[in-house]
Amino acid sequence: MSKDFTFAIKSIRFDEDYHPADNTRITTNFANLARGASRQENLRNTFRMINNRFNALAHWDNPAGDRYAVNLEIISVEMHIDGENSDNALPLIEILKTNIVDRKSNERIEGIAGNNFSSYVRDYDFSVVLLEHNKDQPGFSTPDNFGDLHGKLFKSFVNSSAYKEHFAKPPVICLSVSSSKTYHRTENQHPVLGGEYLQDEYSLTDEYFRKMGLKVRYFMPPNSVAPLAFYFVGDLLGDYTNLELISTISTMDTFQKIYRPEIYNANSAAGKSYRPSLKNQDFSLTRIVYDREERSRLAIEQGRFAEEKFIKPYQAVLEQWSADCAL
Repeated sequence: MSKDFTFAIKSIRFDEDYHPADNTRITTNFANLARGASRQENLRNTFRMINNRFNALAHWDNPAGDRYAVNLEIISVEMHIDGENSDNALPLIEILKTNIVDRKSNERIEGIAGNNFSSYVRDYDFSVVLLEHNKDQPGFSTPDNFGDLHGKLFKSFVNSSAYKEHFAKPPVICLSVSSSKTYHRTENQHPVLGGEYLQDEYSLTDEYFRKMGLKVRYFMPPNSVAPLAFYFVGDLLGDYTNLELISTISTMDTFQKIYRPEIYNANSAAGKSYRPSLKNQDFSLTRIVYDREERSRLAIEQGRFAEEKFIKPYQAVLEQWSADCAL
């Protein structure tokens, strides 16, 4: 009989006074911004961009463009294995939760959980397993069962009592579109999400998130220059309010302008047929300092950490649990 996994959720406010904890994954967007000499200016400018973007999208009954502010929480998920010492909780996932402050009504509106997505096991899969599998291969391929364990862990978390006690709706994760695929604009228009794009085949990330139980749709919000990939469980357009969707767009559009300026801060917008490129030279930089090379290196280091602290020590337990898992 396999052991049970349970989840514990911790939350910390993400604002200009945020300092990453020692055990925070430093490849995450929020932790990366909060380090170094420019940390407070980085954070202040980031939140200014998020709030300006939110108010530009939520423009109704908002003549001065300052009605709303977005508050963010960092949600850290730990996994406990039944029978193990409770001090040996394994850091599993970090996501962001948005909350909306309506300054006109003095109301605080719950936003969406998900947004940014960070996972030690995903780092292990992409930065250790995938690299080693393709090291001596003539072409690119994925190993058998690639992403299966991570997908089952994520679905187990979203279906857990811990998730349901903390969040009213399933998560929505918003990422960059893939630079290896071409996207085609459709006639479908949403007032907040913008114009929908389709592609001929799913990317590796799309397939990986599909194993997490998440579907994907691609939309380019008003005044954006490239579509975003939205990963979700149910009905993206029907399950969430416009303000909830705007909280995700404003947060993740800002992050992407910082981290993928070649795509999301390009000086010309995506056309009817669009192939993203990180080699694009016609883009503008934000005033926010970010070291992309360091982030890539750290992803490998943290993938190795997951292998050493989680995958290898618990391999038999994980294999048995995965085999028994009906999710």
